[in-house]
Amino acid sequence: MLKKSSDGSVLTRSGQARKPWWFPLRVGPKDLGRWGEWIALKHLRRLGWDIIAQNWKGLRGEVDLIAYDGPFLVFVEVKTRRLPNRLPPEDNVGTEKEKKLDQLAFEFLLRYEISDTPVRIDVIGVETPDVRHFLLRHYMS
Repeated sequence: MLKKSSDGSVLTRSGQARKPWWFPLRVGPKDLGRWGEWIALKHLRRLGWDIIAQNWKGLRGEVDLIAYDGPFLVFVEVKTRRLPNRLPPEDNVGTEKEKKLDQLAFEFLLRYEISDTPVRIDVIGVETPDVRHFLLRHYMS
C-alpha cells in the first residue's frame, strides 16, 4: 500500500516481499543493506522510474541507485534497519552524507557529460522485523 504525504515529498509503502534467491540464511549488516536496496529498486520500478545505475562508484564513494524520474536525474541513498530500532534509518543521512552525495552527483554529471538535466537527491529508508515484511519511506527533495 502506497501513501503520499500532504505536501507530496514523502511516499510510504508497507508490504511483504519474498526472500530473493541470492539472499543468505543468516543476515548480516551487509546482506541487510543489499536487501534494502533490492526493495528500494523494486519500489522505484513500480513508480515507473528508469534505473540507470546501481552501486555506482565514484572517487568519493558510492551512490546506491541512480534513476530518471521524468526529467529529473535522481541520486538515491538507501538506508535499511532491522526493527525494533530507536531511530529510523533515514536519520543516518546527515549533512556530511548530503555533501558527499552532492559531490558524487557532480562527479557523475561530469564523467558522463550530462548537462541541462535537473538533478535531485532522494533518501529511502527501509525497516524490517524479519526480512519479509517491510516499511519503506521515500523522501523526495
